[in-house]
Amino acid sequence: MSAAPPLVLVVDDFQDNREMYAEFLVFSGFRVIQASNGKEALDQAFANRPDVIIMDLSLPVMDGWEATRRLKADRRTRAIPVVALTGHAMAGHAKGALEAGCDSFVAKPCLPDQLVAEIRKMLSSTRMDAKARG
Repeated sequence: MSAAPPLVLVVDDFQDNREMYAEFLVFSGFRVIQASNGKEALDQAFANRPDVIIMDLSLPVMDGWEATRRLKADRRTRAIPVVALTGHAMAGHAKGALEAGCDSFVAKPCLPDQLVAEIRKMLSSTRMDAKARG
């Protein structure tokens, strides 16, 4: 039996964005779960342990910066790659996202295939890290 496709958590407060990325990711062979704010992102990540998290940084309830810090501080989720997806494309924001614990940074608007390429890059580096440890 083959392994299940990778699970991606898409976190964005704009439903249209979430649905567009989710549809494209499913089309590209991923399983997808969604969250509309940082608190939901934590709940989904702890409950489902996704393989990758796509995190908008400007979110209601709890922003993506804080959600990422909490994910990276928790032993259950610290190894999950987090891709910051944000309209804050200035250099300082990329550095801040990485300091908060994001593993990579994609500026919005981004084409869905650009996001898929970044997810695949994160998944392959995660697998390489596991092999190196293993």
